[in-house]
Amino acid sequence: MSARNYRSESRRKVEDLCLMDDRFMNVCLKDDLENVQLIVRIILKKPDLIVTRVQTQEVVKSLIGRDLEFDITATDRSGKLYNIEIQRANAGAGRKRARYHSSVIDAKTLKHGQDFDKLPETYVIFITELDPLGGGKPIYHIDRRIEEMGGELFGDEAHIIYVNGSYRDLGTELGKLISDLSCKDPKEMNFKSLADKVRYFKYTRKGVEIMAGTLAAWAEEITGEAMERGEKRGEKRGEKKGEKKSKVEIAQKLLQRGGMEVEEIAELTGLSLKNVQKLADKKAT
Repeated sequence: MSARNYRSESRRKVEDLCLMDDRFMNVCLKDDLENVQLIVRIILKKPDLIVTRVQTQEVVKSLIGRDLEFDITATDRSGKLYNIEIQRANAGAGRKRARYHSSVIDAKTLKHGQDFDKLPETYVIFITELDPLGGGKPIYHIDRRIEEMGGELFGDEAHIIYVNGSYRDLGTELGKLISDLSCKDPKEMNFKSLADKVRYFKYTRKGVEIMAGTLAAWAEEITGEAMERGEKRGEKRGEKKGEKKSKVEIAQKLLQRGGMEVEEIAELTGLSLKNVQKLADKKAT
């Protein structure tokens, strides 16, 4: 492929992304106090909230448990902590995953010897492409309550919020925000600051180069991890079977993330176009 064709292909891939693609959002909102603050303000209905720190793709290592990578973490002026996760599939935003995110935030926040009352108020926010809980609501707030006291709030200040990405009421701030997260064309977005950031990474040379490089590194990472798992399985079940399964895993992950055509995935994985299309159709059902 010529350099010109490569640049054209990279631009096309990037233009097909939206903020509901977590890798695209992570790049767009890196160190972006203004837009993360906008998102949190709208979801919590707190127009005066001030975000003072933002970090994307924070990895928390565990010596005894499962490691975790947060999409976006933020801190506000009062010390409250926010974890925002983008999940296109509801399966990636399970209730016990939300519980684990909340527990990891607590574990990494409290220092050795600190009193438990020093734990900050926390919000784990999952934004999913479809209705995550199936209740037909635009947003869901989950807090612990005391049953024997008439449902009184337990008051541990650990909150979980699910945002329904299929909600499209443009008469509300939340509806406008959700629409912007799913919008590929910055000209059709409602909030200027979000539109400006998306426009930079889609239509400026520097922005497209950064985003294309991120996509390439991400695809290479997925390919390497899946191949390694396939090789390990192959040692036990036969090399051919393990290799085929690893290719399917790669294709499934690439389809899950979005931003690539089935033809590209077939070429990358070595699977037939017919097999990749079957996987894509299965994902869509």
